[in-house]
Amino acid sequence: MENYYSYADFMKAMAQTKKITEAEKLLNEIYLDLFLKHVHREQQEAQLLALIDEALDHNDRKSFDTYTAQLQELKREEE
Repeated sequence: MENYYSYADFMKAMAQTKKITEAEKLLNEIYLDLFLKHVHREQQEAQLLALIDEALDHNDRKSFDTYTAQLQELKREEE
């Protein structure tokens, strides 16, 4: 799901004969990709938080450490 879109790609789409159609398609694809990444990240975060809560409830230090490390890594990737 890791797509790379450049300004040059967008400008190439704009320069084509079907300017609006191709540019809109590319822009829609970019927005959809960003939206899906955002939703996926939110789901991962919610799942990790639930697992952390469960580890705390069961006094499971190893799982707690594992899940908090994963959550911290996810937060670092956001930046």
